Amino acid sequence: MRIAVTGSIAEDHLMVYPGRFTEQFIAESLDKVSLSFLVDELEIRAGGVAANIAFGLGSLGLRPLLVGAVGPGFEEYRARLERHGVDTGPVRVSETRHTARFVCTTDRDHNQIGSFYAGAMSEARLIDLRTVQERTGALDLVVVSPNDPEAMVRHTRECTELGIPFVADPSQQLARMARDDVRALLAGPEFLFTNEYESVLIQERSGWTEQQILGRVGGWVITRGAEGAVVQRAGHRPVVVKSVPPSGATEPTGAGDAFRAGFLAAVAWGLGQESAARLGSALATTVLESTGTQQYTLSGPDLLGRIRDTYGVSAVDGLAARLAARR
Repeated sequence: MRIAVTGSIAEDHLMVYPGRFTEQFIAESLDKVSLSFLVDELEIRAGGVAANIAFGLGSLGLRPLLVGAVGPGFEEYRARLERHGVDTGPVRVSETRHTARFVCTTDRDHNQIGSFYAGAMSEARLIDLRTVQERTGALDLVVVSPNDPEAMVRHTRECTELGIPFVADPSQQLARMARDDVRALLAGPEFLFTNEYESVLIQERSGWTEQQILGRVGGWVITRGAEGAVVQRAGHRPVVVKSVPPSGATEPTGAGDAFRAGFLAAVAWGLGQESAARLGSALATTVLESTGTQQYTLSGPDLLGRIRDTYGVSAVDGLAARLAARR
């Protein structure tokens, strides 16, 4: 399956605050917040939602296309992605804007405060999926992940016009998108991905109920952190999958992107949604145990072991042949 992942390509500045954010807020003064946190650690890593998903897919043995916009100086990042199986040919390089940047601080309870600078990402709206497909060959699936909002709507509509199945993953961009744009993203995706908070927000932003949204999507995948994930489809019982427990310290940035990569890889291999959610959960936990969204080393036998230990021996059926050779 030829998968194109559209969305953000960014640099992550990840910091760790040893205390709790909640201890610094004064309830009577929340209308005038001015806080500074002295952090103990800083990691500068490659990131961006689309790049993270593509990295995971490439590490699992697929050859995804990365579709997004970056600033000058992308060469080192490009080479690293290519080494991990990502086709970066469709990436647009801006002549005037910096690569997008995510600055995030995580406290001891894994609460996060982050800011995102869009930069070159705003030029993603200029990328034409027709041209991408003409240059690279037919696309079997397009992932529309957080990006310049105009680009997200454009790529969704192009998929509909070109007859390409797509996945809607609006994530943090829901908060800034108009109702008509949110509804445009829900025009028949194979899957909709949200976390629990976003599952409520997308109803508020679209003006549609849960059942109305389910009637417009092939499947709705809701990640629930340590509580696992649920896959819902209209007229079917939900598929509930518990999370794979981590074996050490965790850092949450990028876990959701890894879940999506694992889930979509299993879908590409023709496996069912329960197997897809299990692989997504196992890959998400692998990322949880590393600092940074693309710093993990993928081991097929380790993933299979995690899945077997969490879900039982039969859970690796269909996955073993694909993962055993990934080291």
